[in-house]
Amino acid sequence: MTYDFLQHYWWFLVSLLGALLVFLMFVQGANSMIFSLGRSVEERRLIINSTGRKWEFTFTTLVTFGGAFFASFPLFYSTSFGGAYWLWMIILFSFVLQAVSYEFQNKLGNILGTKTFQWFLIINGILGPLLLGGAVATFFNGSNFVVEKMNLTDSIQPVISHWANASNGLDALLDPWNLVFGLAVFFLARVLGTLYIINNVNDENIRSRASVRLVGAIVPFLLLFLAFLVRTLLKDGYAYNPGTGEIFMEPNKYLHNLFSMWYVLLVFFVGVVLLLYAVIKTVVSKSYIKGIWPAGIGVVLVVLALLLCAGWNNTAYYPSNVDLQSSLTIANSCSSEFTLRTMAWVSLLIPFVLAYIFYAWRSIDRNKLDKEELKDGEAY
Repeated sequence: MTYDFLQHYWWFLVSLLGALLVFLMFVQGANSMIFSLGRSVEERRLIINSTGRKWEFTFTTLVTFGGAFFASFPLFYSTSFGGAYWLWMIILFSFVLQAVSYEFQNKLGNILGTKTFQWFLIINGILGPLLLGGAVATFFNGSNFVVEKMNLTDSIQPVISHWANASNGLDALLDPWNLVFGLAVFFLARVLGTLYIINNVNDENIRSRASVRLVGAIVPFLLLFLAFLVRTLLKDGYAYNPGTGEIFMEPNKYLHNLFSMWYVLLVFFVGVVLLLYAVIKTVVSKSYIKGIWPAGIGVVLVVLALLLCAGWNNTAYYPSNVDLQSSLTIANSCSSEFTLRTMAWVSLLIPFVLAYIFYAWRSIDRNKLDKEELKDGEAY
């Protein structure tokens, strides 16, 4: 395992975690439609009880994604999480709202009322995917930061990187293309959320409404995602010379990446086909309720391909719009070879963790949820 191989290996693992996180945001997607899918108190509790069994998977994956980035690419962690902290703080605060809402909305002594906490779930369902999508879009559109490694010798303020303005990350929302991708992720979460509810909740009224919301979510998602994809593939990208480390602009860089890495393009294509298959079959066949699985696999493959396209093939995955040479690559922002090699051995445990998650998921979903559970079982 060479140092170069370890860098690519850990970018793959981080990208895979990011792709799984996007899939698991079906929880946020479903929660953003609590009042439109559930017309009665019972129906809303049924939806919340369904997503409430999975929200910890999403939150744990978010934390693991951040931890993996910190361990393998610490300079990105200090630059983005440290510099753009307002953006990340809003994202994390919305997830804290989610956790509190699940636990306290129906507890004795709730002075805010059940609907208040349900609205908190909706806020997380909107802000979570939107802001995470906007943050990921900066991998292709750049951010306003400066890296000065010589600051390590400054005994008073040894800060390597800093934000170039006082917005501390909120300026990412001023780029319309970041918002386009953020909205695409939001509608994608809704697509996954409706497919999940159709599969997990045994209620014909909720399933029929979810089918209608599915059409209303897939159309804007496709329009927004295609617009972002075409623009990204045709614009200049951020490349670097592996010999000198110099970063430069390359025309159609991300399009070249896809054609140079044909296997990534194949993964992307298979993912798109699986997602469209799941949506079309769910809309056409009322008896088909398993669309969340091909759609989920498809989303993981598409997001994985996009993130690999952003970091592999000598590409700066976190570009700086203020100082081009401050842009981060998997080579100049990674941990030491010893750290990456040691963690690589630990990463061999990942298949066992995934197997446990699969087992736990199947155990939770052994029976479809219905209104009887609200009477006989524990419900949020």
